[in-house]
Amino acid sequence: MPQGSPTSGVGRVIAGRYLLLNRLGSGGMGHVWLAHDQRLACEVALKEIVFSNPAFADAEREARVARAQAEARHAAGLRGHPHVVTVHDVLEHDGLPWIVMEYVANAVDLRDLVGRQGPLAPAECARVGLAVLDALTAGHERGVMHRDVKPANILLAPDRAGSPYARVLLTDYGISVQPDAGETRYTLTSVLVGTAGYLAPERATGGPPTAAADLFSLGCTLYHAVEGHGPFTRESPLAEVTAVVMEDPLPPAHAGALAPVLHAMLEKDPLRRIPAAEAEAALSRIVTPQAEAEAYARTQTDLGSESPWEGRPAPVPVAMPTQAWPPYGYGVPASRPSPAGRRRRPRPRVLQSVLAGLLGLALALGGVWYAMAHQPPGKDTGKKSPPYGTAVGLSSPLKDGDCVTADWPGGHLFQGTPRLAVDAGCRNSVPDGQVMAFVSTASAGEARKVGADRCAQRTQEIREKLADVRGYAVVPTDAGFDAAGRRTACLVLGAHGPVYGPLGSHRTLGSAFADTSTMQKRDCLDVPSNRAASLVSCTGKHDQEVVGFTRLGADVTLAQARARSDAACARDVPPADYGFDPSVYQAASWTSEGPWKSGTHFVVCAVRKQNGGTMEGDEP
Repeated sequence: MPQGSPTSGVGRVIAGRYLLLNRLGSGGMGHVWLAHDQRLACEVALKEIVFSNPAFADAEREARVARAQAEARHAAGLRGHPHVVTVHDVLEHDGLPWIVMEYVANAVDLRDLVGRQGPLAPAECARVGLAVLDALTAGHERGVMHRDVKPANILLAPDRAGSPYARVLLTDYGISVQPDAGETRYTLTSVLVGTAGYLAPERATGGPPTAAADLFSLGCTLYHAVEGHGPFTRESPLAEVTAVVMEDPLPPAHAGALAPVLHAMLEKDPLRRIPAAEAEAALSRIVTPQAEAEAYARTQTDLGSESPWEGRPAPVPVAMPTQAWPPYGYGVPASRPSPAGRRRRPRPRVLQSVLAGLLGLALALGGVWYAMAHQPPGKDTGKKSPPYGTAVGLSSPLKDGDCVTADWPGGHLFQGTPRLAVDAGCRNSVPDGQVMAFVSTASAGEARKVGADRCAQRTQEIREKLADVRGYAVVPTDAGFDAAGRRTACLVLGAHGPVYGPLGSHRTLGSAFADTSTMQKRDCLDVPSNRAASLVSCTGKHDQEVVGFTRLGADVTLAQARARSDAACARDVPPADYGFDPSVYQAASWTSEGPWKSGTHFVVCAVRKQNGGTMEGDEP
């Protein structure tokens, strides 16, 4: 077995103390494991440094060990910083370096989050940017340059109150350096250090690591977060590096207020690049707009629904001053002297009659308006406004479990406001998604401000269990707020196509799967044949259990996928990583036409017993 590769996976004990539970992820430097610290009885993350080419392991060993020690030392110097993953220790086990780190439960990196749920709103990007900038600045003050700021190295995790993505953490100081400390650089001079497409131009051309270079990489990262791709995305790493040095960034389409900040951070000349203090001030203004800016009304008809990661700042209602009645009524009382002591000529009676008539008409119209405006709740006023606006097109409010079809403008998914249609029983069409939750608010204005984020919280669990979905908030308009039941509807929609049936708890036990799109993690399956499966309870006998997903290449046909998917799941989602004994269990897989029609090519990975027996509900 190659040196440095996992020898037995789950169950290894590292340094006589850390029991490996499952693998959290892998990268260019090695693997990250969830482990149990047997001495302190707590969970930690262990980063295992491995060698990509076993033939050069001996030559690389000294440099890799030294690099791991440098990473631990740099990160440990920032111990206690709220936006840096804490490093506890660095050790050697069987000649390989391991870094013991804080385990961040339920964390997702920014790259995966944007890939699954779409771009973030500009204000949310600015919030993430402020946190990462704070971490970078703390390192820069100690002379530590990160050198690899990118979406995959930014973690978002729930805070103590359970708000998803509230914590923002910078991780992976694996190639960081203290240039002023005389440190040895454990990289080859001919090797470009960093990630193509996120390097500063001066770094790509061989310049030294600086704080300004880290700021450029942060600008590329925030661009990726708000646009869904990097500013220098090209067909190859070499082309990306060339673009960084020679070409302007791709024009942003969704950055909004963030666009000028990105432009300043992506300035190719480091001497003209925006400094950290000014970038912090600019990002802060986006997160917390100035009071005078908030006083302007933003007109938005048919707000419909916005993804929590694509939403824009909500309109701020403006209270227009009402004209006061003259303090003395029409005309001047006899007791009030006229200006300069002059006597006013009496108004003609005809004019007084006309004025009196107009006043009476105004009072009558005002009375009608007042009666309509203060009509008791529930009393029909005639024409009703659609609950979510005319663009969404629904005349009645959505209900829990409603399946929906979504017709997007121009056929571009998650761009603009979709026209929705309801299939209440999920029987008459292939649904694009389903109503999974609601968020109640006191006003339509509050719904615009918090509805999307709260929907993201309410649907987070189900979205994380499915392979290819996104959240979407259907926000009521001002006129339709009461008709919508004062609630924002939280949808889960297929990210690239239909979901082919009910989702989550709206599925019934015993129902057959029409497509893999509705299979979710920890589903237990009854499998009467290799082409049919139905949902059953995990407490009873079942044939398989779903543990995750993988994807196959764009050139792989569905027929080829059915022949290769078991091996792909065994490689990418091994049962041992989920606590299943590899001597008893093996990988299983499910494919269907849906992911091939949408071009996502995802495969559902499950586990089954090697002897073909049933699972009895006592598995991990």
